[in-house]
Amino acid sequence: MDRKSIVILVICLGLLLTWPYIVARLYPPVPRTAPDGASGTGAPPAVVSGVATSAVPAELGLGVTPATPATGSVGGVLPVALPGSEEEEETLTVTVGDARYTFTSRGGGLKRVELLKYPETPGRRVRVNGRTNEVAELNGSGPVPVLTLLGDAGWVEDGRFRLERAGSVIRAEKVLSNGVRVIKEFEPGSNYLVRVQVRLVNEGQAAVRVPVQEWVVGTAAPMGIDDDGDLVGVLWFDGKGKHEALIPWFENRGFLSCLGLAQPRPRPEYRAGESNVVWVAAQNRFFALVAMPKQPAWQVVARRLTLPAFEAVDAPARARALPQGCLTAVVYPERSLPPGGTWAEEWQLYAGPKEYRTLARIANRFQNEVDLVMGYGGFFGFFSKVLLLSMNWLHDFVGLSYGWAIIAITVIIKVLFWPLTQASTRSMKRMAALQPQMKAIQEKYKDDPAKLNKKMMEFWKEHRINPMSGCLPLLLQMPVFIGFFYMIQSAIELRGARFLWVADLSKPDTLFYVFGFPVNLLPLLMGATMLWQSHLTPPSPGMDPVQQRLLRWMPLMFLVFLYHFSAGLTLYWTVQNLLSILQMKLTRALEPASVPAAAPAAQGGAKGLPPKKRR
Repeated sequence: MDRKSIVILVICLGLLLTWPYIVARLYPPVPRTAPDGASGTGAPPAVVSGVATSAVPAELGLGVTPATPATGSVGGVLPVALPGSEEEEETLTVTVGDARYTFTSRGGGLKRVELLKYPETPGRRVRVNGRTNEVAELNGSGPVPVLTLLGDAGWVEDGRFRLERAGSVIRAEKVLSNGVRVIKEFEPGSNYLVRVQVRLVNEGQAAVRVPVQEWVVGTAAPMGIDDDGDLVGVLWFDGKGKHEALIPWFENRGFLSCLGLAQPRPRPEYRAGESNVVWVAAQNRFFALVAMPKQPAWQVVARRLTLPAFEAVDAPARARALPQGCLTAVVYPERSLPPGGTWAEEWQLYAGPKEYRTLARIANRFQNEVDLVMGYGGFFGFFSKVLLLSMNWLHDFVGLSYGWAIIAITVIIKVLFWPLTQASTRSMKRMAALQPQMKAIQEKYKDDPAKLNKKMMEFWKEHRINPMSGCLPLLLQMPVFIGFFYMIQSAIELRGARFLWVADLSKPDTLFYVFGFPVNLLPLLMGATMLWQSHLTPPSPGMDPVQQRLLRWMPLMFLVFLYHFSAGLTLYWTVQNLLSILQMKLTRALEPASVPAAAPAAQGGAKGLPPKKRR
C-alpha cells in the first residue's frame, strides 16, 4: 500500500470517527424548552386516569378534559400530567435499608425511589426541575407515580387518594363515584423489593364495568447528563425468553437519518404479550423498576416520553436535546365487577440497581429468571457471569481495585490460552518458512483448482501444518471478549470506579475536548498496540500483498468502532494486546526459526512438488 492510499484510508477513518460531531455542528440540537402542553391541533389532551396522552387506544372511550401544566410529553408532542397541583399533594417517605421510598396522594402510588448507595452522576452534580439530586432516583422525572391506574377517564376523577401508614404497610385508598373502592397497599422490604397489592371492591348495588387497565410500572430515564439514553426502555419476560424495546427502537432511525440526511420516523408506542407477561422492567443501563405479577399479566405497553432537561451544576451549559424516557405499564383486560365483588392483583416490585448477585437471589426466590435484566442470556451470558463473579471476587476477597481486577482477569485468560496461542505461533512460523514451496505449488497448478487444492492438502499433511491454526485462538477467545463486553456494559460495580487517570471505568476516559471532540487516551493506546501487534504477526502464506497491507492497518477500524466505548473494555483489550506482543517476542527469542525443507528442485526434481518419501 503506497503513501497516497494510507493517507486516504486515514482521512476516511477520521471522517467516520468525527461524523457525529460534524452533523451535530451542522444541525445543532433544538435548545431545550419546557413543553407548552400544545398538541398542534388546538384541542386539549385526553386524560387517562390522571394521565394526559394521545397514545392510548381509542376503544377505551376516553373523555376530553383540560389538563394542568405538563411534566413530560408523549412522543415529544402531547403533555402528561396529573389532576390537581403539587401544593395539594401529600407525601409519605419511608426508608428501608439502602432505599428511600416517597409515596404520593396524587395518583396514590410510589412517586420516586432514591437509592442511597449510588450517586446520581458519579463525579458531577445534576439539577432537574430546579432540584439537585445527590443520589440516584428511579421514576424521579416520571410524570406519574408507580402503580398509577391508566384507563377510562371516569376512573380517576380528582386523582387524589388518602394516604396512611399501618406498621410497615403504606395504604392508598379512594372511593369512586360509581361505588368502587380502590385500595393499594405497599410494603417495602429487603433487597430493594416492595410487595404491592391492589384491590377493586364494588360497594355499590349494581355491577360495574371495569375497562382495560394499565398499571404503571414506572418511567425509565437516562441517569444524568452524561447518559446518551440508548439503553433506556422496556424489557419483559414471557417465561421462555426476554423481549425489549429501547429508545433507538422508538426513534426508528434509518441509515440516512443516522447520517443526518433524512428525518427519522419515530414509533410512539410498543405493545406486546399474550397473557404471558411474567415480569416487565422499565430500565436504563444500571438501574431498573421491575414489576413481577403473581400471575402473568395480559400485555405490556410502553410509550416514549420527552423529559425535563438536565442541568449540570458544576459544568458549563451546552445545547442538548431533551432527554427521552419510556413510560411502561402492564395491561389487564376488561371485566365486570358484580355488587360486593372484588378484583385483586399482587406484584413484587424491584426498584434498585442491576446488580447480578441481588437479582440472582430474587430470581431463585420467585423462579422467574429476573436476572436476565442484566442482559446475560444466551451463549455469551455464561461467560459474562463467570467474568463478573471473578472480577467481584478479586475485588472483594483479594482487595484489588476494579481496574487491577480487570488486568488480573486479562492475565489469567492469557495464561489459560497460552499453550494454544504458542502452538498457533509455531504453526504460523512454520507456514511462513514453507511459503516458497507453497507458492511454487500454487503457480504450477493455478489452472486446475481441484488439483491445486488436493496438492496443497497433501503438502500441509506431510509437513504437519494446520492452515486454521492462526484463527483458532482468536475464535476461542471471541466468546470471552463478547462476554467481557456485555459484562462491562451493565456491571454497576464499575460505575464511578477510578483507575489511574480514569475517573469512571463504565465510561470513556475522556481527558479533554478539542473543538468539542473528546480525547480518549485508552482507545488510542489500544489502537497503537493493535497496530504494533499486526505488524509483528507473520503474514498468511499465499495471501495477496495488498490484502496483507490492509490487514496490517485494519486495527484503525477497531479504533473507530471502540473509541467511545467504556474505559473498562478498552483497558482489557489494551492489556490483551500487550500480553500478545510479549508472547510473540518471547517465542521469537526462545525458539529461533527452523530451517525449512530443502528446495523442491533438489528433492523432488520438479518445481513446486513436495519431497519424495524414503522407502
